[in-house]
Amino acid sequence: MDAKINFETEIRIILAKHARLGVDIETLSSDADLFQAGMTSLASVNVMLTLEDKFDIEFPDELLKRSVFSSIDTIRNAVEGIIPS
Repeated sequence: MDAKINFETEIRIILAKHARLGVDIETLSSDADLFQAGMTSLASVNVMLTLEDKFDIEFPDELLKRSVFSSIDTIRNAVEGIIPS
């Protein structure tokens, strides 16, 4: 994985395509609650699967919880924590 990748940009692209938000992803701050913005639990699973494919990672069981997918910041932190340095 390219170390210079902009995780937030990539996550926003994935969210725009798969989160089924009720608002434009570009209007949300990185700490905005994605579930309050309209993402459902089912959509969060689609986001997770797409993130796994995009970044060639697998979310460990301990990260499979709502709080990890609640904002762009929490998603980015999880992805960065999984990707080997």
